[in-house]
Amino acid sequence: MTDAVNRIALVTGGNKGIGLEIARRLGEAGWRVWLGARDLDAGETAAASLRQGGADVRAVHIDLIDPATISAAAAAIEAEDGRLDVLVNNAGINDPRDGTPGKVEMDAVRRIFDTNFFGTLAVTQAMLPLLRQSPSARIINQSSDLGSLTRQGDPDWKFAFIKSLGYSASKAALNMLTVQLAAELKEAGIAVNSTNPGATATDLNGHRGHQTVEEGATPAVQLALAEEAAFSGAFVGLGKIDPW
Repeated sequence: MTDAVNRIALVTGGNKGIGLEIARRLGEAGWRVWLGARDLDAGETAAASLRQGGADVRAVHIDLIDPATISAAAAAIEAEDGRLDVLVNNAGINDPRDGTPGKVEMDAVRRIFDTNFFGTLAVTQAMLPLLRQSPSARIINQSSDLGSLTRQGDPDWKFAFIKSLGYSASKAALNMLTVQLAAELKEAGIAVNSTNPGATATDLNGHRGHQTVEEGATPAVQLALAEEAAFSGAFVGLGKIDPW
């Protein structure tokens, strides 16, 4: 990969939580970070806070359910930098109406998928031409334990009691995107992995997770900062490979 001072990353959902922590740590490492935010004002505030620490961070409007903002963000990055070294697909939502398959509201499942899967796919497709301009590009998809079929199928798993179909299925679909995209981009030398942040206390879960955002951001940060991509098409937790 290029020298740290020349590395360029886009972090979606970067204005708070794990995304903000990823942006902060990449900025501290000397990267130029594009901080994607659905609410541009919130993004500008977050970027300004990171710039106070000396980081090269700029906000960009990206709403995963608004294709025009995705296209405009890609155009802005192309005009300014001409390439992208790392795409961190961090943005995601849940819905209070989510629930078990027999009871969940269909609109809730669709809403979650529109952002977590279809929106992430749209961002990835829009940024691929920029990633192809990098000598060693990486795509990091922020997934979840809840998207693991192996763990969901284990009645003794510690989170087996959580059965939220929309969120869990959207993350399982995101993992499928990772596997297939890794195969598609192998010859291009673009590494694609899913990351498992673990149960992290953020707005997404009402701050009920037992981990800090620093801990939750670590798998994605480690993949981004590694000198060489050790693997592609994997589900990466904190210091280990997790089961699909």
